[in-house]
Amino acid sequence: MSGEPVPVIPAQPIALDTSLTSAAAGSSSLWNRITTWASEHRAAVYTIAGVTLVVTAAGVVYYVSDSRKDATSDTGSKKRKSKKDRLKAKKEAEKAEATPAETPAPEVKKVQPTVEAEDELPEVTEATVGSLSEQERKDYAAKLKAAGNMAYGSKNYTKAIDLYGQAILCKADPVFYSNRAACWNAMSNWDKVIEDTTAAINLDNEYVKALNRRANAYEQSEMYSEALLDYTASCIIDGFRNEGSAQSVERLLKKVAEAKGKKILASKDKKLPSPTFVTNYLQSFRPKPAPEGLGETAELEDESGKGQLKKGLMAMRRRTGDGYTEAAQAFDSALELGDLGEHEAFAYNMRGTFKYLRGENNEALEDLTKSVELQPSLTQSFIKRASMHLELGNREAAAKDFESAMEQNKDDPDIFYHRAQLHFILSEFAEAAKDYQKSIDLDKDFIFSHIQLGVTQYKMGSIASSMATFRRCMKNFDKTPDVYNYYGELLLDQQKYQEAIEKFDTAVEMEKQTKPTGINVLPLINKALALFQWKQDFAGAEALCQKALTIDPECDIAVATMAQLLLQQGKVTEALKYFERAAELSRTEGEIVNALSYAEATRTQLEVQEKYPQLASRLQGMGQGMAPPGMR
Repeated sequence: MSGEPVPVIPAQPIALDTSLTSAAAGSSSLWNRITTWASEHRAAVYTIAGVTLVVTAAGVVYYVSDSRKDATSDTGSKKRKSKKDRLKAKKEAEKAEATPAETPAPEVKKVQPTVEAEDELPEVTEATVGSLSEQERKDYAAKLKAAGNMAYGSKNYTKAIDLYGQAILCKADPVFYSNRAACWNAMSNWDKVIEDTTAAINLDNEYVKALNRRANAYEQSEMYSEALLDYTASCIIDGFRNEGSAQSVERLLKKVAEAKGKKILASKDKKLPSPTFVTNYLQSFRPKPAPEGLGETAELEDESGKGQLKKGLMAMRRRTGDGYTEAAQAFDSALELGDLGEHEAFAYNMRGTFKYLRGENNEALEDLTKSVELQPSLTQSFIKRASMHLELGNREAAAKDFESAMEQNKDDPDIFYHRAQLHFILSEFAEAAKDYQKSIDLDKDFIFSHIQLGVTQYKMGSIASSMATFRRCMKNFDKTPDVYNYYGELLLDQQKYQEAIEKFDTAVEMEKQTKPTGINVLPLINKALALFQWKQDFAGAEALCQKALTIDPECDIAVATMAQLLLQQGKVTEALKYFERAAELSRTEGEIVNALSYAEATRTQLEVQEKYPQLASRLQGMGQGMAPPGMR
């Protein structure tokens, strides 16, 4: 920060090939960075696109990214094929849902009967149906169904319901129940829709149209978990050919996760995320000495406001969970004790920082606003507030804060670095590259400006320039483990597995030597992914994830990676536990919803296998096709 510095530690700000949450939409999800579900493989409701993780002024945010291979010469044909497939699926879906006049079950072959005049139709009741022969029941059922279809087509739903009901008396056919459900659906009688579609499904548990109708009724009744189960079963049965059903699965996943997420957030204790996350955020600012009078040698009463400020700064240096918790408590105490003098704005800055990290965004904004009001020259407060506005989806407010920071100190390199992050997540790569370069011009010794520039070049398709940037970084910052870690990620994205693993190993060894009490576990997790992608070495990958979790038990990236590895092995129950743990570790509502989306997807898979055992093998077969790139 300008004028009022805070000691921070060298950062590790970026990682490639991660999973989505748009910071502009107000959510950042660290935990699911390793998921890269291909959109064309929608099996078991896992439909997630690949993204890039970036530590910005807001800490860690996500950026949607297609695989680099999509930029190759065959991209156009892939897109054309995809569009053609989508149109075909849409037409099939529209054709299937055009009318409720469904054909009988596939195994029964019939000629559609002629629709008789109304006065010629048989009148069937519970009292008279017993006197009919089997052939008469069969014939009457066909005539009544045909008449019901005519009535439905004329939007005479009450009459259609009566005719389908008589047909059902003659023959308990799942199509008749489903058609009558279509009438109830047109009348928005959701309970009756559920009743009739359930009867149809009991007669034919792979009746896709009935499943979809019941799912819609469940959704209209706000029974989202039930709707999700039906849509998922429907998708599996028809091989995910119905684009509408697949989209419904995605929509319901979000609804279920949002409903549960709100409950979790309301009862969730506000606490700091993992040390890895906190360190990533704090280290996205250039390291500077403590403000004058708060340094290590300053003699201050421990129970004074300034003494607590000093205590918080010293605790931060440990880079551990306990250290960060102690720092947060000290900054709270500093403002409660008061008598901070010229350090009051700095105290609000630090308390706001840790409130933000705990997910208390509104309170954090209030503290940072107080900080800039007391001392506008404290540009870091503007930058941090901008990041919070961005996370809450207020891009204009974020841009205004960067402008205000520039008015105070146009030569502060942190302003350009963090503004570049805003451009990056909004796909404004050219603008991002300019700001990263400006940050470097003002301070060439901050390694992460160089790393981020290299990543931006990579995103722009300038692979050679990106590789050259990283090679310069390894030459000029040869003792910084982060350079090797993120260069390894670029190599991993290019499927240069052996080289990538060598870089991750180098990063791990450097971490041990330079940060024995606060090791960054990202190189371990990246190596786990490399082993899996390269050799499908589940045991080796799991061992590395467990090691990372031993070092940092609350590292959401490690938890998410373990969940995905277990899922790929078909260990669905174990995977579910890790996904639920990911939700517990999530910091904001957006993160919780993302974590719960995966948890609910996994839970639904278990429920489908339990309720529809005949689909289990089919789902397992699809699982091989749904694996994300590099996880096959």
